[in-house]
Amino acid sequence: MSAEIKFTLNGKKIVYNGDPLRRLLDVIREDLSLTGSKEGCGEGECGACSVLKDGELVTSCIIPVGACCGSDIKTIEGIRDTEKGQCIINAFAEGGAVQCGFCIPGMVMAAYYLLDRNPNPNEDE
Repeated sequence: MSAEIKFTLNGKKIVYNGDPLRRLLDVIREDLSLTGSKEGCGEGECGACSVLKDGELVTSCIIPVGACCGSDIKTIEGIRDTEKGQCIINAFAEGGAVQCGFCIPGMVMAAYYLLDRNPNPNEDE
């Protein structure tokens, strides 16, 4: 089965022609060469593959690309050069949160999402 799926990725219009059931993560990494989002668990539990889909934080390993028709998708590559993205990335680095770097992009995306919703979160948030 093949379909034409149009969506926006990091501000760029994308037309994907292929299997609509293919995982968004695979399309982003393999077809579009954006490798910042990583596969951890492959079950939507760990968050390493987190992206923003229409402003909501989602795990791209369980989202079929067909569900993204007309959507606005942002990856770590799309936020890393923004002022807010750089601030978050720098804060992670200053806090020693670099380790292997595998899950950090997903954590940065989660922090970006939180700060988009609540610019002044408390400790619990």
